[in-house]
Amino acid sequence: MSRYIDIAVNLLSPSLIEHADNIINDAERLNVSPLIVIGSDLNESLAAHELALQYPRQLKTTAGVHPHQANLWDEHSISDLKRLASLSSVVAIGECGLDYNRDFSPRDQQRAAFEAQLALAAELNMPVLMHCREAFGDFIAILSHYRSAIPYAVLHCFTGNQDDLTQCLALDLHIGITGWVCDERRGKELAQLVPSIPDSRLLIETDSPYLLPRSMRPKPKSSKNLPQYLPYILDYIAEIREQDATELARICYLNSCTVFGLEPVT
Repeated sequence: MSRYIDIAVNLLSPSLIEHADNIINDAERLNVSPLIVIGSDLNESLAAHELALQYPRQLKTTAGVHPHQANLWDEHSISDLKRLASLSSVVAIGECGLDYNRDFSPRDQQRAAFEAQLALAAELNMPVLMHCREAFGDFIAILSHYRSAIPYAVLHCFTGNQDDLTQCLALDLHIGITGWVCDERRGKELAQLVPSIPDSRLLIETDSPYLLPRSMRPKPKSSKNLPQYLPYILDYIAEIREQDATELARICYLNSCTVFGLEPVT
């Protein structure tokens, strides 16, 4: 059976955390393991690590501050984040980046927090998991200053256009594809771009509990997306790319292991 790593799971989300044990074990039964649990602020990053201590084989985590929470970034944040980055479960800095769609934090604070986290990833020689929405020009401009010093950089939940993808690949980014690609309305452009992502740059994710694949049949009773649905997303992507699903799953699994420093299970 193919193996999968879900590179972005919001397991601390209120809609998931009460069912975390079932979610983790249901995913593992389908060989979706480990799950990489996202930290979207410093408190959540610590909580993610504490949860991972209960499931050391099944969970890895990130530590970072999402642009939505960038207004919480202060003079103590970088030292706090550096301590979090040293914890045993943490495999990447993030989720960090820019979001000019919702602007939950002022844009200058978003840019400052993003740059500080990139600088820390470079200092610690750690991968970075990034978010970008309607902010691509500033995102690329800031990232370009640090990219050569960061071992691996992932733009998760990519929903950009051809020019965005071209610039991402020019910076040697890994591209995270979610169930957005399964949406015949919003995901049409992404579906056209996915075949042009090189095998070596492709990662897969659910971004659970968000972005339930609209094309799933039978449709799940709950609208919550779950890591156990990752094989469906992989199969959908394989069909679009006209690739064998088993081989593509192997490629994406090994890509994830490489980026996040995980030992492949054979």
